Amino acid sequence: MKTYPTPNLTNVLCLGVAGNFAGHLEQAGETPDFVNIKPQDATAPKGLFPIYVPNHSGFLGQNPLSSSRITYPKQLAENAHLQAEPEVCVLFDVTYQDEKEKGLVSQLTPCAFTAFNDCSIRKPGAKKISEKKNWGAETKGIAERFFPLHQFEAGGELDPFHIASYLKRDGKLHAYGQDSSVLTYSYFHQQLTQWIIQQLNNQSDFGPLENLQEHIKIAGYPKQILITLGATTYTEFGETVFLKPNDELFFYVYDSTQNSKESILNHAKENSAPKPPLSSKPSSHCPPPVHTAILHQIID
Repeated sequence: MKTYPTPNLTNVLCLGVAGNFAGHLEQAGETPDFVNIKPQDATAPKGLFPIYVPNHSGFLGQNPLSSSRITYPKQLAENAHLQAEPEVCVLFDVTYQDEKEKGLVSQLTPCAFTAFNDCSIRKPGAKKISEKKNWGAETKGIAERFFPLHQFEAGGELDPFHIASYLKRDGKLHAYGQDSSVLTYSYFHQQLTQWIIQQLNNQSDFGPLENLQEHIKIAGYPKQILITLGATTYTEFGETVFLKPNDELFFYVYDSTQNSKESILNHAKENSAPKPPLSSKPSSHCPPPVHTAILHQIID
């Protein structure tokens, strides 16, 4: 599989899907946030939330994306915690219903996909999801290697891929999220695409959700939107052990027809030592698995 040229995401609106993987919200302790959100069916996601809005005058205008590190929050409340979220994200071209006047979205055309870390602050009392998602530069993770996605439908390039994640702490490597096929997302393919378009055009400022038409306008009606599709469920370790400085994360979005779970784990083991200085990017000691997007980040 050929790679897709690494895009410049400076002017790309970045949004996340909430509640698109059965069991994740429960593990993250976030189901109370959505008690008043009534999705169209029991398996539907809860909504879309902003991660990065170009030109925004507030915290959402800070570009949080990094391929090498996560900046630990400077002032984290005693009852708050930091937790990584292993996901796959998709870059879409956007078509508006009226290209002259802009506004409502009529079509999303898939371009590429890669690994994403929707690293989040778990804190009670946040009014909006976005308050837990962006606390400055280098607070989200995205792999440098993208793969082309010509069709986001059954049989497309993304279908055989899995998401795997590991955390290294004190020299030991732990499985962080459950190794999961992308086909286990609650909404996927055209069902998810059409749902995203509906949310972009109709989601209002209600509960933990925000008016997305306002964010699209602030972002200057971007030609592309990056959507991160939702986090997998955690292992027992990932659910109960929260991030701290000097931890290392290894996220993989890998082609399961070309790689085994064991080969991915072996790659993480071989690349988890020795720890590089914080002033440099995490180093890689063995060749990457084929057809795999790898995100390796240090918490500092």
